[in-house]
Amino acid sequence: MVQKEANLAPRARPLGIRLEWLSLPLLLVLWQVAAGVAQSRFMPSPVLVASEIVDLTLNGHLLADFGKTLNRAAIGFVVAMALGGVLGFVLGRVAAVDRLFGPWVMVGMNMPAIVVAIICYIWLGLSEFALILAVVINKTPLVITTIREGVRAFLPEYDELADAFRMPLWRRIRLIWLPQLIPFIMTAARTGLALIWKIVLVFEVLGSDGGVGFRVSIFFQYFDMGGILSYTTVFVAMVVVFEHGLLRPIERRVVRWRKDQP
Repeated sequence: MVQKEANLAPRARPLGIRLEWLSLPLLLVLWQVAAGVAQSRFMPSPVLVASEIVDLTLNGHLLADFGKTLNRAAIGFVVAMALGGVLGFVLGRVAAVDRLFGPWVMVGMNMPAIVVAIICYIWLGLSEFALILAVVINKTPLVITTIREGVRAFLPEYDELADAFRMPLWRRIRLIWLPQLIPFIMTAARTGLALIWKIVLVFEVLGSDGGVGFRVSIFFQYFDMGGILSYTTVFVAMVVVFEHGLLRPIERRVVRWRKDQP
């Protein structure tokens, strides 16, 4: 039975990969069909959107806007992951701290993002710092919760082993804690990227001097569906590249050791 499963696994993987790569072309075909049926300027075809992307790239708007949005998202992501990782570890290891500040985390997770953005803009003005701070405030509680649950799932046997060998703190972090936290860190990173993209765009719509959200709000004022779908298409393409070109290879590499476990 085990031998049969081992023989089937290599065949299943290529089939799954082929289906995954078929997904986006299928979406484009359905989009083209919908545009042909609608015959409306509010439903431009993929060909027209591709032409719009080229025009926006040549005039410099698209690259400049995505550069600003990427910079804001990157800063917010790094700060939220670092801050949330440290706080989540502390809350997961120290029960008293978790009981004291756990309700704060719950409130932060349920606070509407739009409210946080408006408060930051009112207090700090329509500045870059206010936008990034609002992103960090919205993202950090999710990271804290994910890392805290990962710390709570630590196996006590590993801590006992570290105590027996009198491991210094750095070796304990690198050899005992970090390997157990990697799946939770990757989960926080993946959900964090998905959340930060959306939050940054919403905040740029509310108040910004540039960026994808700012440009989409201008397209909305003129009911320019070609422009909106052009930015949306490039945005989705970037997310797919991040997922398949960065996150998945990193995840496969860092959790490879788990496959060797019996």
